[in-house]
Amino acid sequence: MPGISKELATKIAHFARFPQTGVSLRQMVEFGQNPSQGTLLRAAQFLHDELPVRLAHRVVELDSLPDNLNQMPSVLRVKRMYIESFNELINFPRVPDRIKNAVKNATVHGSTERRQLPESHANPAVNEIIASTSSHWIPSIQHRYHYEVKPAELPVEVSEYNRSFVKALERIKRRHDPVVTTLAHGVVEYKQIQKGPLDASVQHFLDRFYLSRIGIRMLIGQQIELNQHQKHPDYVGVICTNTKVADIVQDAIDNARFICGDYYMLMNTPEIELHCPKHLSFMYVPSHLHHMLFELLKNSLRAVVELYGDEADSYPPIKVVVAEGSEDITIKVSDEGGGIPRSAMNHVWTYMYTTAQTPMLDPEFDQSDFKAPLAGFGYGLPLSRLYARYFGGDLKLISMEGYGTDAYLHLSRLSDNEEPLA
Repeated sequence: MPGISKELATKIAHFARFPQTGVSLRQMVEFGQNPSQGTLLRAAQFLHDELPVRLAHRVVELDSLPDNLNQMPSVLRVKRMYIESFNELINFPRVPDRIKNAVKNATVHGSTERRQLPESHANPAVNEIIASTSSHWIPSIQHRYHYEVKPAELPVEVSEYNRSFVKALERIKRRHDPVVTTLAHGVVEYKQIQKGPLDASVQHFLDRFYLSRIGIRMLIGQQIELNQHQKHPDYVGVICTNTKVADIVQDAIDNARFICGDYYMLMNTPEIELHCPKHLSFMYVPSHLHHMLFELLKNSLRAVVELYGDEADSYPPIKVVVAEGSEDITIKVSDEGGGIPRSAMNHVWTYMYTTAQTPMLDPEFDQSDFKAPLAGFGYGLPLSRLYARYFGGDLKLISMEGYGTDAYLHLSRLSDNEEPLA
């Protein structure tokens, strides 16, 4: 690995040989309910061990990308972010023995008094990841995500350590905010040299990389929120145990219509009809759900407006239908925007595939996802599918060329799927 010391490169290679540890949404919720400072410390220890492993896996893969993709300036910038965060974590102080022993003595060990975490199941997306993965792939393992610690009197250093670790996580989270856009620039740089479509191996790499990023940010965000001690009856960290589907969908509708009207300077933005059981709720991460719906609705609005023109007197409405099943909650977004040719259906899940002009962003653009343009990067659908698959769901499209497209967003309401790690 050029540009870093031999010692640091050896440490990265060492950590990359360890398997990653998958966690399910339900396990995060069970653990995060009323955690003591001792339990939060054990969670910090888990992250202190787990995050360097996940970061090292990504650094090794970034370093081994084919055809000089690993030498693109923006890709090198992303790699430096990951190396810097890896280095910060491995050099963060370990828990002193005195504190460690005090917490260990308060840890619940007996099966009769220990609250058992629910069993997790393999994520359906894992098989596809294995089939498309690089030779670096190491299967993830399961072990205890946490050890419950009784609310006993603990040294004040426990809460001080938790606070200092959270500050380190906040720095890492801010550092990684621009990863999606920066890596997208790297792919644009690569395409300008290659003069052709992205190779399938690059597509699969981007799936693995962005899926890993979702997981890393989920673990970091959860730990930060649990340490804020600002209790909300429906939230455990960033997870809402009572996510009201109709409210999230309506919020996404309002935002997407506003962006569409502003982008095309419309006086009459297409209507979006919502059909959803009024009191339907389930356990999920609201920001993930909003992100996926917003992207689907943006696509439908753009298709309708560009088919009928921005001076049309009226547009056919877009319909959003929500169905509640025993395993899944499914959201269908239907538009009459002309549909997608069958020959193009395989391309809609590929990165950088778009019918819109790719906008140029400043190299220092540091937003965590694409805030500015309505379309143009070809990342909306692939990333939305990754968000769905992260917790065991999926995203599928069915299109009728000459009429319109139906998007089916499947969300697992069982919440017991592990992260699909690679």
